[in-house]
Amino acid sequence: MNRPYKVSNIFRTRNKLHEIINGKELGELFVDKFVDTEFKSISLPRLNNLKPNIESTALKLMEEAGELAQLIGKFRGLNGENCKMEEKQAIDRIAEELLDVAQVAISMMFVLEESYSIDIQGKVQSHIEKLIRKGYIKG
Repeated sequence: MNRPYKVSNIFRTRNKLHEIINGKELGELFVDKFVDTEFKSISLPRLNNLKPNIESTALKLMEEAGELAQLIGKFRGLNGENCKMEEKQAIDRIAEELLDVAQVAISMMFVLEESYSIDIQGKVQSHIEKLIRKGYIKG
């Protein structure tokens, strides 16, 4: 089977992400601070068959977020229509749209790293510090 990637690289990447989430690379400040905090991590691919830029990715992110909002509004009857979907089907579709939003957000991170030399891991650290300061998670 001819794979366009090396399996060992994927496992290394997953292990690296696992180490980061578990605080091993977040520094002393973070190691003991997340006892009561649950993390959700997903691993989505770099879209290597596209040439995204910051503008196209931002527009796509807004489009996907709009589709998610529209689906939720329709499901809750906020548009005046009666929802003909069963709850399980609607929630399943919401999860699919949410993953579309996440994929575009990940694509934007790749664009920021590759085109603008943004340190996404550093931004993750700053983001977690902000969540602690605002009281959204226990620090």
